[in-house]
Amino acid sequence: MRAMVNDSPWRAAPPALPASLLDCLTEPASLSLRLQAGGRRFAVSVLSQGGDIVQTDEAAPLSLPEGAPLYARHVLLTLDEVPVVYARSVVAPSCPAWLPVLERGSRSLGLTLFGELPELAREPLRYALLAPDHPQAAAAAATEQAAAYPARRCRFLLHGAPLLLTELFLPALKDLL
Repeated sequence: MRAMVNDSPWRAAPPALPASLLDCLTEPASLSLRLQAGGRRFAVSVLSQGGDIVQTDEAAPLSLPEGAPLYARHVLLTLDEVPVVYARSVVAPSCPAWLPVLERGSRSLGLTLFGELPELAREPLRYALLAPDHPQAAAAAATEQAAAYPARRCRFLLHGAPLLLTELFLPALKDLL
């Protein structure tokens, strides 16, 4: 019998990081609210929104096949106009529960996920240190290159429909905490 290999980068335990970054990565509530609490000017900049495809490590949490169409929102969270987090939120393209939530312009998704939807179910955070060849790390590198990106991911359920939110921490964040 062959042993199963779990090659997913996502784990229940966070990677080893400096205390200030680890504190942000493991924040149990809204990362947006956490960043705003630091007293710096916080903003959300929408990079793109619309049709995309399911990436390999998104397939299982979304219950969609790899390469299937999906609806994605890609944003940068900034502090004092410096990009500090790259985020990707994805749902099935025909999802009536989530599409109105994602079509929000530059308003933070965290504000809705942590307070405006009492019927929302949230699964535990998962963590990774994403190598530059991971598709989302490649997208984050367009803003700021790094040897690896500390990341967190969470699946939310609204009326049984999943939304997968992935946040990658850019190197500039450690200097602004």
